[in-house]
Amino acid sequence: MRKIRVALVGVGNCASSLVQGISYYGNRNDSDGLITPVLGGYKPADIEIVGAFDVTQDKVGALVDDALFAYPNCTMQLVGDDELIHSNARVERGPTMDGLGKYLRESLEESAKPVVDVPSMLAEWRADVLVNYLPVGSEEAARFYAESAIKAGVGFVNCMPTFICSDESWAYRFLRAGVVAIGDDIKSQVGATIVHRTLAVLMHERGVKLLRTSQLNVGGNTDFLNMLERERLKTKKISKTQAVTSVMGVELPEDDVHVGPSDHVPWLKDRKWAHIRLEGEGFGGAPMSIEVKMEVHDSPNSAGVVMDAIRCIAVAQDRNEKGVLHPPSAYYMKSPPVQLPDNDARNMLDMWVDGFGER
Repeated sequence: MRKIRVALVGVGNCASSLVQGISYYGNRNDSDGLITPVLGGYKPADIEIVGAFDVTQDKVGALVDDALFAYPNCTMQLVGDDELIHSNARVERGPTMDGLGKYLRESLEESAKPVVDVPSMLAEWRADVLVNYLPVGSEEAARFYAESAIKAGVGFVNCMPTFICSDESWAYRFLRAGVVAIGDDIKSQVGATIVHRTLAVLMHERGVKLLRTSQLNVGGNTDFLNMLERERLKTKKISKTQAVTSVMGVELPEDDVHVGPSDHVPWLKDRKWAHIRLEGEGFGGAPMSIEVKMEVHDSPNSAGVVMDAIRCIAVAQDRNEKGVLHPPSAYYMKSPPVQLPDNDARNMLDMWVDGFGER
């Protein structure tokens, strides 16, 4: 199989886990921990990082390999230095726009290097896929990079909750440009959203009337620090909420559903705690509730999903498909153009990968 040449927007914890994961599985025959060991003929080792964009002093100008562990990254180390598959990929200066919130600005020094021409850099790198790892709330910057992917003819994976692939006007632009895209807002492999969705579906299918539900998330990485700025949370809260409510089987009043980040606890670093509660009525109106506390390492929990999404982009490019890919988006994203129950989305994805499903 060909190498899938990938460029990254943002070299934070999620990017670090993805790049380390490519080395982890590239150096082992072990496929434990992967959702899909081989997807459309592509293995994780077929993914090659060719460049990245960032805005901070400690990362711009550095090799991607070095930027993976630069401040303020704090995710766990998946591979030793001797296991990392080294490359000459470098981090270039992207435009800041609204990519740094006020709390991040207090803890990071912005690079003084000049901003590069992003579409030209993507062409120079001969990138196949651009993965958007911008911080939550970077609405203007996310659209800039989506536009850059279209100009450069590069596949686009939108890992953040800016509504691009789920926006009809953007979907049409990808289609017209002949560019494939997957989005919006990456799900974790086994994260709070999919656990919450599963429990809500279970209650509905077993005849329990769901009355109210909540999900409170806390973590210690810069994503949670950034989300202390509540005005940057609008699309994130919408995305997480609709990911759960779309499969509940019942509509609840707005005040009876709360899903979203709640606080930043620095000593948790890249760990995330999710507190999920569902309350309902069963047989004869008897009350019941389910309460779950999850703990995960946040960034590795999404890296395997992104690894699948990248390979789906490559499969679509090999087939000369165009536009937003609906089956991968429905399975891998919180806010796809079309919301489906997870089992249905997985079945559609498998059919699509095998060449029998609709785009």
